[in-house]
Amino acid sequence: MQKDYADICKHISNNLGQLRKGIPETMRAFSAMAQAATRNGALDARTKELIALALGVAAHCDGCIGFHAEALVKLGVSRKELEETLGLAVYMGGGPSLMYAADALGAYDQFQERAVVSEPAMD
Repeated sequence: MQKDYADICKHISNNLGQLRKGIPETMRAFSAMAQAATRNGALDARTKELIALALGVAAHCDGCIGFHAEALVKLGVSRKELEETLGLAVYMGGGPSLMYAADALGAYDQFQERAVVSEPAMD
């Protein structure tokens, strides 16, 4: 059975909304940390998202894979850039990372297909 990463992200987002209500200060602090960590600096957003995906693969985190694969599609990262990043994640994480790298590639493809379908037709 193939995982549906858009569905995974949707469910996690709903649960994160509940956490925002229950622990708003913690969630605001986490959001501020995420914004600071992903802000362009010596590394650009594309590079940082590729790193985040590799870490998500190594941590075997479906939500991380989904959210970062979606961000990479939105940033216009090529499949080849993604594949090279996944190769490094597999090298560093071994067999378990290989399984999640395959899932990450599938997540990227799912979001890429949705992005192409949702783009308006050009006249």
